[in-house]
Amino acid sequence: MKRTSTRLAVLGSALVGLLSPLLVQPAAQAAAPVYVALGDSYSSGTGTRSYISDGTSCQRSTKAYPSLIAAARGYALNFRACSGAKIADVTNTQLNVLTTATNYVTISVGGNDAGFADVLTECALPGWASNCNGKINTAQAYINNTLPAALATLYAGIRSRAPYAKVVVVGYPRIFMGEDCNAFTWFSPDEEARLNQTADLMNTRTAAAAAAAGFSFANPTAAFTGHAVCDNPEYLNGLSNPISESYHPNVLGHASGYTPVVSATVGGAFAVTAKVRADAAASASSQAALQRQYAAADRSIRPEVFVTPDLTTPEVRRAARKAGIDLDRFIARSQRR
Repeated sequence: MKRTSTRLAVLGSALVGLLSPLLVQPAAQAAAPVYVALGDSYSSGTGTRSYISDGTSCQRSTKAYPSLIAAARGYALNFRACSGAKIADVTNTQLNVLTTATNYVTISVGGNDAGFADVLTECALPGWASNCNGKINTAQAYINNTLPAALATLYAGIRSRAPYAKVVVVGYPRIFMGEDCNAFTWFSPDEEARLNQTADLMNTRTAAAAAAAGFSFANPTAAFTGHAVCDNPEYLNGLSNPISESYHPNVLGHASGYTPVVSATVGGAFAVTAKVRADAAASASSQAALQRQYAAADRSIRPEVFVTPDLTTPEVRRAARKAGIDLDRFIARSQRR
């Protein structure tokens, strides 16, 4: 009996020795949480001036908040956000990567559907040459009357494909601070106030749709206050060269504006350090390779960009004559601003 007990003890010890590595293996080799970044240029990183070479015009940046969050948290990022994307583009070209294994989803979308670039282009003209209020009214009508249902359908699609994911809807900041310091744009204080109100309205409607879907909402308004176009420091570009960089969050805007707000609901808020930036930058090649497989679909998305005001068009010349403006003198004076 004693001999049998001894043999059993030896056998048990041997089994423990064999099984122990197997027992710890899943923890050591656990898969990284899957993070999918959906949406438009405010998520892709347009405005940071540095983009991965993925064969598209999506302008995805390792300096954008999705890359920074993934680098800091060790998430496996699929960076599908694309400059110019509208709700239909997200549905048709981005949702297919979501699965039951997706852990986190972030999305910003709706600005292009509301025509933000066209509105800014119109409002940047001198008041006598533009119909800024009319464009804002049209955008606000879309946001109030059409956007909520479109977002509800989109969010239902996200939930059906990623039923277990933490989904964070990301809003838009106020772009202006009450004055225009850029040459060759003529936003008035009243126009800037109405444009900021439109961003607030977008956030209100988007937050309500997110709540109805059971999603979180990350509102960047407070984080960007004091850092609008013409503030110091700016988190948002004003009129820029190339023009596609205009009126989008810059590197600071993503690192100090968006990242703290969004990360607070995606794994916990953190400060963007030099290591986080370096780790994000190191992901450029692998992320570009991943996104190239979707390049054909991404090329169907048309970038929506601000257009530099042109005071030489026949329409502007007619408006100047009607308003009693000496256009040549007006242009010369503007060049000295």
